[in-house]
Amino acid sequence: MKRILKWGAIAFSILLLFLLVAGIWINKPLPKGVQGPEADKLAQAMLQAIDFPAWDTTGYIAWTFMGVHEYKWDRIRNWAEVSWKEYRVLINLDEVTGLAFEGGSQLTGSAADALVQKAWAYFCNDSFWLNAPAKVFDPGTSRALVPQDDGSNGLLITYESGGVTPGDSYLWFLDDNNRPTAWKMWVSIIPIGGIEFSWESWERLSTGAYIANLHKSALIDLDISNLIAASDVTAIFPAKDPFKMLENK
Repeated sequence: MKRILKWGAIAFSILLLFLLVAGIWINKPLPKGVQGPEADKLAQAMLQAIDFPAWDTTGYIAWTFMGVHEYKWDRIRNWAEVSWKEYRVLINLDEVTGLAFEGGSQLTGSAADALVQKAWAYFCNDSFWLNAPAKVFDPGTSRALVPQDDGSNGLLITYESGGVTPGDSYLWFLDDNNRPTAWKMWVSIIPIGGIEFSWESWERLSTGAYIANLHKSALIDLDISNLIAASDVTAIFPAKDPFKMLENK
């Protein structure tokens, strides 16, 4: 038994050492870029490639992230419904307040507050994966060009404020039409810098905006499904407002 435990400890130590060495090898420093009009011009070209004006007029969108988080988002009022497992949260995204339910029963007090905060964190992450290209000119962002070995320019976006993890940076790679093909991430939630995810399987919404449904990486693949979009919530729910309970919150 002692011999088994000894070899188990050795194997675990070797695994930890391997992960440490792999992490050091994979980890890349945040590149330095050049800010200015040319960076802003490339960012504008990327917005045009995803039809940002069409996204701007998309007043309602629903989607599922990774098959586990389900969303309905009224972008006009900035209210959302976030559902996962047995939980459902109606949330005012501007105020981060809302109503929480477990198995159909409404929660109150600290239990409700905790679920509202969790739903907000889920929404911040998952809506960013939904359409991060549309956020390159958000307040608190900086844009910079990063020259690549093939002669192209990457677009480095840093979020100085906002969301759950301000300070995160993303280096976008674009195709010949300026539509994103991938990004590299320097984010607080991942200790290894420069992890790359693809932006692919682009779908055009009924409103005209483009959304990437799939993000592949060496670590994990992320997918977006069940996309439904409209100019406003009444186009999908003409008889009953799914967010009505928030009106008096």
